[in-house]
Amino acid sequence: MSPADTATKPPAAAERVYHHVKQAVLDRSYEGGTLLSEGELADAVGVSRTPVREALLRLEVEGLLKLYPKKGALVLPVSAQEIADVVETRLLVEQHAVAKVVPAGPQLLGRLEELLEEQKLHAAAGDLAAFAVADRCFHVEIVRAAGNSILAHLYDQLRDRQLRMGVATMHAEPDRIAKNITEHTEILQALRAGDAAFASGLVQRHISWVNNLARGEVR
Repeated sequence: MSPADTATKPPAAAERVYHHVKQAVLDRSYEGGTLLSEGELADAVGVSRTPVREALLRLEVEGLLKLYPKKGALVLPVSAQEIADVVETRLLVEQHAVAKVVPAGPQLLGRLEELLEEQKLHAAAGDLAAFAVADRCFHVEIVRAAGNSILAHLYDQLRDRQLRMGVATMHAEPDRIAKNITEHTEILQALRAGDAAFASGLVQRHISWVNNLARGEVR
């Protein structure tokens, strides 16, 4: 084995731990308030403790965990303020984007239709994590189609928070899954009709309801 191969091994192990823990936090396998130990994570992923520490430090920087020396890492709950901040940012970006894409082209409309069908399939299967991904992708397509790369980059930075909140809120309000599908259908119909003002209003209503959950913490 070359020195270069040896040098790449620890980052690869740390990357595995990082993705394992991050995915578990986002899909609520590790809920807010859960204390994770380095030893248990090392056993779960099949690595030593050194890459576990690397991964946990990275996740702490991202705001998902809080490290406590000799105790472990605490999964941070989603705070009411974080929910409010994400909703405000989404409204600023998405209402602008949905109005700008009108008249929507066939490529965008076709892609949104595909993602709507994906959401229906994941809902029927009860896969909340996959539903949250398809749900977010529906919005991402509209933002990217608006053609502003800076806004699209800003929106991409919300990804982890959106996915985590999406799964958490669907656990808190299971009927929200069907409502999301209905509201996405209405947004798509407004885009087909070329009604920018109506589409923007639908997006505002669709996103703003999350503020109802900002009265307390969503785990």
